[in-house]
Amino acid sequence: MERGSFGSKVGIVLATAGSAVGLGNVWRFPYMTGENGGAAFILIYIGCILILGLPGMVSEFIIGRHAQANAARAYDKLSGGRPWKLVGYLGILTATIILGFYAVVAGWCLQYLYASVVGQLSGDAEYVKNYFVSFSSDALKPVLWGVGFVLLTDLVVVRGVKSGIERASKLLMPILLILLLIIVLASCMLPGAIEGVRFLLMPDFSKVSSKMLLEALGQAFFSLSLGTAVLCTYASYFTKETNLLNSAGQIVVLDTAIAILAGLMIFPAAASVGVSPDSGPSLIFITLPNVFQQAFASFPFSGYIIGVMFYALLVFAALTSTISMHEIGTAFFTEEFNISRPKAACIITVVASVICVFCALSVGAYKELQLMGHPLMGFCDQLTANVMLPLGGMLTCLFVGWYVPKQVVRSEFTNNEQVSGRFFSIFLFAVRYVCPICIMLIFLHQLGVV
Repeated sequence: MERGSFGSKVGIVLATAGSAVGLGNVWRFPYMTGENGGAAFILIYIGCILILGLPGMVSEFIIGRHAQANAARAYDKLSGGRPWKLVGYLGILTATIILGFYAVVAGWCLQYLYASVVGQLSGDAEYVKNYFVSFSSDALKPVLWGVGFVLLTDLVVVRGVKSGIERASKLLMPILLILLLIIVLASCMLPGAIEGVRFLLMPDFSKVSSKMLLEALGQAFFSLSLGTAVLCTYASYFTKETNLLNSAGQIVVLDTAIAILAGLMIFPAAASVGVSPDSGPSLIFITLPNVFQQAFASFPFSGYIIGVMFYALLVFAALTSTISMHEIGTAFFTEEFNISRPKAACIITVVASVICVFCALSVGAYKELQLMGHPLMGFCDQLTANVMLPLGGMLTCLFVGWYVPKQVVRSEFTNNEQVSGRFFSIFLFAVRYVCPICIMLIFLHQLGVV
């Protein structure tokens, strides 16, 4: 069965960046930046990207492109059938679980896009809060929207790499950027908005601490989808001429720029109406609808328009992420079981939908759906974030740094000496020593040990 491939450099960057850009860029990064010294956190985050994000990304690129296969087969090829192939299976399992519970929140975004279009989010702060509580606690609506989002993802993935994933990324990513820039411009023009800009971008080095350093490391790791086999799978569709280091650099620049722009969208508007943004679901489903309504109240229909654009932006950001997570399992079933892409995609859609249903119910109508004292959705989140992702990332770095023959790694890094290898020694040192230490620190921090 012939494998698909990306058709252009732009498609590679937009699709892979889209896998990294998601809901976390819109609320988690801005909030963490604001709470951890503004520009001081951003500067440290960029440093973490350089020492962990770039080497980790290139490592997965090397595995995927060299093997030209799904994640499980890629690790199997490079290890000669040894147990390293289990790392590929771990990545596929991790991505599928994440797809399932991520679809719940993505479904909320889809519902809020609909609600904002039909004008259901206009009201005072208490009304908006009750709207979210009522919707998320419903036994049916969150399930339907979540499963609907998985089916929407399936519609893209089933069309293949070039006609589905690449084409969707070329459409969604520019629209996402345009919407983001429009809202940023509108927010920064509000009275008192400069305080929000200053809050986000003025460095406060007094807040620099070991905890903040670890949070910056964690954000760099999770923001780039390291440890999920997303990058490995997408790299298997790269051409042999793709410059891996340059592509990784372009992707992290785009991902970081979108995260910073998200902060410039949120904080100036919040400062304009004197609201302190919260973290978590309350920010995007309770706080921001009120912020946009109040901030743009003096401009006819502006609050309505900004609200619609904001939730459209969230839907697009979520969709670029779910597409990549869905593709990991789809590629696996297509190649390992020699079945058609539609059938393989259907398997992942069904599995992810089942996970989505139970996770949605666990934080809504049936809170008794728990594992180890956590709602099922929270358990899946903690299991993947605290254990599976760091473990996958750690094993990948050790695999590339110590097990894969050095000449193979260098050959992929330099495109068979067709591009410069002057950073290869730095890359190899980072993958062998720096990245494993950083990931271990993230793992211990997630568990509350450090």
